[in-house]
Amino acid sequence: MTATAGGVAANPLRKGLAANRIADPCNVIFFGATGDLMKRMLLPAMWNLRLEDMLPSNYGIVGFSRSDDDDEKFREEMRKAVDEFSRSGPAKEPLWSDFAKHLSYVSGTFDDTNCFHKLRAQLEKNDKELGTGGNRLFYLSTPPSLFAPIVDQLDKGGLGPRDNQTGWTRIIVEKPFGTDLDSARALQAEVSKVFDEKQIYRIDHYLGKEPVQDIMALRFANVIFEPLWNRRYVDSVQITAAETVGVEQRGGYYDNAGALRDMIQNHVMNLLALVAMEPPVAADADSIRDEKFKVLRAIRPIDRARVTLESARGQYDAGSIAGKPVPGYREEPNVRPDSNTETFAAVKLLIDNWRWAGVPFYLRSGKRLAHKTSEIAITFRSIPHRLFGDAGDALDNNVLVMKIQPEEGISLRFNAKVPGPKMHIRAVSMDFNYGTGFGVVSAPAYERLIGDAMRGDATLFTRWDAVETAWQIVMPILDKWQNTIDESFSNYSAGGQGPPSSDRLLAMDGREWRKI
Repeated sequence: MTATAGGVAANPLRKGLAANRIADPCNVIFFGATGDLMKRMLLPAMWNLRLEDMLPSNYGIVGFSRSDDDDEKFREEMRKAVDEFSRSGPAKEPLWSDFAKHLSYVSGTFDDTNCFHKLRAQLEKNDKELGTGGNRLFYLSTPPSLFAPIVDQLDKGGLGPRDNQTGWTRIIVEKPFGTDLDSARALQAEVSKVFDEKQIYRIDHYLGKEPVQDIMALRFANVIFEPLWNRRYVDSVQITAAETVGVEQRGGYYDNAGALRDMIQNHVMNLLALVAMEPPVAADADSIRDEKFKVLRAIRPIDRARVTLESARGQYDAGSIAGKPVPGYREEPNVRPDSNTETFAAVKLLIDNWRWAGVPFYLRSGKRLAHKTSEIAITFRSIPHRLFGDAGDALDNNVLVMKIQPEEGISLRFNAKVPGPKMHIRAVSMDFNYGTGFGVVSAPAYERLIGDAMRGDATLFTRWDAVETAWQIVMPILDKWQNTIDESFSNYSAGGQGPPSSDRLLAMDGREWRKI
């Protein structure tokens, strides 16, 4: 650490970093503005962008929802949300009062064109009074069933990009983008009637996490890793997204979704694409997304007859988390007592290209597991010939782990000699932590992603061809699971490692999962 002119210690790793203020003035319009996502994540993200001086000088934030609120009531609710959920703590004056002037609210239903005319009038008012320049970013933080109707009403209400003659128009769509391949294609058909692909930002908050963004930097900014990143040196890849929480208040939604749809098809598949992609020809959004799509397209299709050999599913039973008893999935509110929905999913995928031929990628995600952890573990091949270490010494494979949450960092496991006269070998780890290394706490993903959408940077958003291909990959599994009752449910205890079938998935290949 070095001292600045003001006497405050400066982190040398952050020296020379440019400011990230958003240049274009704009309105950000949140549909579903009184919902939980808005209060917990989206409005606090906008507030923190303002605190960090990243918002443009001229901006407007407009909430649209069915609740019968007005501007003042909306501002009061949003201040409560910031006070409770913002990473920066309660709102501060006089900055909050200035921020609140940029907040407005339109009450209306999502199927009434007149309400969208009111929204248009508010946006035109913001253009005049706040100098927002006709630029509009619509954010659909509503149930997925409302995505297509809202897009249709935007068009009918004169709010589509074709009607905007003074600025740009973009739309952020929350996941899930469809519930299967057919519904995803139907939704895409509706959205693309109004918005071009370059105007559609399909958000996956996992891609906004700092360690996820660093996957490409780790590979392509370091000569020591990329030469080993292939089938000659990599034995296998494990991608884990484990949670300790159950379905909480989302039982009604989750019981019609499940872990395969909720996590594997989008979050985890995106991590796989970043790990396995080829170097892009440039650092722009389309070059990066081109390479991600090529990886997904190269994944070997799963034959329906092999679904039970190449995937595993589970459903949690009662157990304990952090020493406290928790109910089983079928005992959760709004969950069917005979539910066949998986709360754990594991999949083995193979990529048929020269870089990865023969290297298995094991993906898993589940609820009510032993610990909350998201990570990518690259296990390298065993040494070809043993030279050192007593016969009883285990020579562990080298493992590179990219830790996404709750820890954020990188760990490298390698073998070293134990001090002493004899040649004993033990595995040791070398760890890097983002917070400690850079002296900052990573901002929540939504701050990065909303800011990028305002800038027009689509790098961390998912393109339609990748969404469609991801659905194609999981559909054989989804079809088989939906049409087969799993008589073993519930098949793992809350607080455990997942179902036995998941362990068998790797045991058949002579491997085992990393402990959660």
